[in-house]
Amino acid sequence: MSDDFNHAESAARFLLSESPLCPRIGLVLGSGLGGFADELSDATRIPYANIPFFPRSTAVGHAGQMVMGNAGSIPVAAMQGRVHLYEGYSAKEVAFPMRVFGRMGIRAVILTNAAGGVSLEYKQGALVIISDHINLQGQNPLIGANDERFGLRFPDMTKAYWKPYREIAEKAASRLGKMVYHGVYAALAGPSYETPAEIRYLRTIGADLVGMSTVSEVIAARHMGMKVLAISCVTNMAAGILDQALNHEEVLETTKRVGSDFVALLRAVLPEIARDVDA
Repeated sequence: MSDDFNHAESAARFLLSESPLCPRIGLVLGSGLGGFADELSDATRIPYANIPFFPRSTAVGHAGQMVMGNAGSIPVAAMQGRVHLYEGYSAKEVAFPMRVFGRMGIRAVILTNAAGGVSLEYKQGALVIISDHINLQGQNPLIGANDERFGLRFPDMTKAYWKPYREIAEKAASRLGKMVYHGVYAALAGPSYETPAEIRYLRTIGADLVGMSTVSEVIAARHMGMKVLAISCVTNMAAGILDQALNHEEVLETTKRVGSDFVALLRAVLPEIARDVDA
């Protein structure tokens, strides 16, 4: 067995032993978006530091714990915060929680993040359903020897973001009276924000959003056959669009302001995704 497989198996067994629940859906709650996990019932909270082999989050706005609980009647495993390349982790380490989810028996994941708006159509606070991505991080979590127990050597990424789940999210937003967009997410390594010239380049190549996360997680999830829904909160307009400096405090302030919309949308999509997982 590869170390990655062994380590993911150990972490999964530990998490399942800590809670009577058997989660069907995994969630990753990005910068400032962890409030959803605070509302789960029958919850068990486990710091990442206590989970075998699990990477520890150091980013501001990331609580750094796994919360296993019920969203209504649906058992979920929710990560309050993630790790990033800019913290010094490799793409494999960033994607490791997806490996753990897979070994826990989770078949669908919902990923959230805070992102900069590249498309001029967006305004600060917009919610965007990710339809595709552009990986400009210079890393891929599948580099190195492939373990067939995780997935194929060359996984297809044509349907990286599961279209039926995107449609579920769009319809749920409509029922809630909330406007959502669809967009392409460009991932860069960070931690510096992009320059205005880089944003012009990203717009030229078809990006609508830019951020420093999510893509390694999506690649690993799809490698294992998990279906993915990803939603961004546009916390700031990217460099050069507005005549102002970018800062992380603005990111956290915006996610706090739109957090209730985000939570409402997650609660609305979970039952339908759960039905798909159980089908």
